[in-house]
Amino acid sequence: MIARRQGRAVGLAVAALVVLAGCATPAVQSRSADTIALLLPESKTARYESADRPAFEAVVAARCPECRVLYANADQDAARQQQQAESVLTQGANVLVLDAVDAAAAASIVAAANERGVKVIAYDRFIADAPVDYYVSFDNELVGRLQGEALVRALDATKPAGDGRRGVLVVGGAATDPNSAQYRRGVLAAFEGHDIDVLASYDTPDWSPDKAQEWVAGQLTQFAGRVDAIAAANDGTAGGAISAMKAAGLDPVPPVTGQDAELAAVQRIVSGDQYMTVYKAIRQQAGIAAELAVQVTRGEQPSTSVSVSGVPALLLAPVAVTKADVGRILVGGGVFTTEEICVQPYRQACIDAGLIAGGGS
Repeated sequence: MIARRQGRAVGLAVAALVVLAGCATPAVQSRSADTIALLLPESKTARYESADRPAFEAVVAARCPECRVLYANADQDAARQQQQAESVLTQGANVLVLDAVDAAAAASIVAAANERGVKVIAYDRFIADAPVDYYVSFDNELVGRLQGEALVRALDATKPAGDGRRGVLVVGGAATDPNSAQYRRGVLAAFEGHDIDVLASYDTPDWSPDKAQEWVAGQLTQFAGRVDAIAAANDGTAGGAISAMKAAGLDPVPPVTGQDAELAAVQRIVSGDQYMTVYKAIRQQAGIAAELAVQVTRGEQPSTSVSVSGVPALLLAPVAVTKADVGRILVGGGVFTTEEICVQPYRQACIDAGLIAGGGS
């Protein structure tokens, strides 16, 4: 059973999971004890330890009680991930589910797995030019497009008189993450045809909120009075950007995007500090990867929905979330409860947003 927090976007993912389970062709199992390895890239982004890992382990436990899960987090260190991969392969992993710290460096991990006959599922981040067997992720360029389109709407709503153009900072993700380039492409595609100038852009090392904050602080000085919005690639970098703007005395802060629908970001959206986030059904993504891994380790032939660069893939749909959508998508979809969101100092903002009733203590 996948964990309870699921948004409305997970319907497609549930269907994909059912298709995987229903269309696989059983094969003779060659091992008495199956071992699945899950290697995640870092812990600065809250989702990996709070959502991906527990959801993955829960589905494996439910679908394959006899299976063992070997888990490691590389803390954004490609060399450490290489060592972790060697360890799990030595321990007899049948399937390697790999969310690469550095997609280029991960090619050697894939090669080592291939030499041992171990199947590799590229998780969340695609590994180009490496013979992976499956890929499970989201439509990452669409994530960026949703962010860019949201900023276009926000800027159009506050467009000054005349033909003045609007200035935007683009706070991207880590350069080693192939998804970062896809997010950026989507954002820039959404800006095309609009009076928007990208003042500067940044690849945030390690997806670090602190480094994003430091960079934005410098850009606010360089482009004083010209920053009308910030396209932040995820909620962590969004938080850093917002902290920089508040420290610079901007009140209210210009519109800022995000991704992952982290609780802190949802609270910032409710309070008006962050304009939007992109919700991805991460637990469902992890569950699908776990189901896929179980089928592969049992020697089954899963069914997939699309192909990415020749790799059988399952891609989930992301959903844009602004303040108006929090109740319908995140609360109504069971992602967060109002009790979780509406703690102090967000209670009054929740009342104003219609998430909870006023009155009482």
